[in-house]
Amino acid sequence: MTGDVYREFAEREARGVSPAYERLALAVADDAEVLALLGTVPPARRQPNLLFAVVRSLGGPVDDPEAFARYVVRRWAAVAAGLRVRATQTNEAGRCAVLLPVLAALPQPLALLEVGASAGLCLYPDRYSYRYGDVAVGSGGPVLECAAAGVTPPAAPPRVVWRAGLDLNPLDVRRAADLAWLEALVWPEQVHRRDRLRAAAAVAAADPPLLVRGDLVDDLPALAARAPAGATLVVFHTSVLYQVPPARRDAFAAVVRGLPGHWVANEAAEVLPHPRLPEPPDRTLHNVLALDGRPLAWTRPHGQGMSWFG
Repeated sequence: MTGDVYREFAEREARGVSPAYERLALAVADDAEVLALLGTVPPARRQPNLLFAVVRSLGGPVDDPEAFARYVVRRWAAVAAGLRVRATQTNEAGRCAVLLPVLAALPQPLALLEVGASAGLCLYPDRYSYRYGDVAVGSGGPVLECAAAGVTPPAAPPRVVWRAGLDLNPLDVRRAADLAWLEALVWPEQVHRRDRLRAAAAVAAADPPLLVRGDLVDDLPALAARAPAGATLVVFHTSVLYQVPPARRDAFAAVVRGLPGHWVANEAAEVLPHPRLPEPPDRTLHNVLALDGRPLAWTRPHGQGMSWFG
């Protein structure tokens, strides 16, 4: 039920992170009129993150649940249109912090291929700097902070010689409208994430990646074949497969396993299951970081923390 989705979002994702979105999600979960309107769009278009970002992009209020509900009802035609054409392409550069220990340990140099790349901001792990508690890594772009348990941070970022992304609707941070949508996806109180997004966007704008419009099953092999010889191909994705039907997830896994190089996945456990996982550190939402199908760590959705067990 849609109400349950919003209630779970409030309790597992927004609580302690975004008071505004926690309040909105709990209010929507109990609002029969708003839930009835959401029932008129496809299930994949009813996500809390998507609804809230669409309303923000239209200039609607997100700090007052009652005003939010009135706006959604009054402007439903515009809101529904946004839900149907937009996607939660949250391009969080902070996720590079949980990918870094895996990427830095692979044979260098790397050819990175991100599936569900959005604007490609996670294709620059070599251009950012990192802070894991008292340990600093790198000296570039925005500083990505991550609470890491059970793993020693790498001494240096990886060396990347090729970067490409595959997405059904790739975004270009050099276009004002695309950057504005990415900013709308950042939660209201998270000024640090908005600043980080803008800093990462500046990195990408200065040296744009190869972004290809295509399907993660049908078009992946051709793009992977463009990776340069002599570099380790790494196909990776993070918080992407929940938007893909289960049968296509299976087809994607079969394709990526047949490619040369390595596969790095960072997805929710119910989306990309692994047998015999340990218990997560707490009840908040976690992804599972895996290398070539082997689970390694629990990770927080925006890269703010990881607990290594592999």
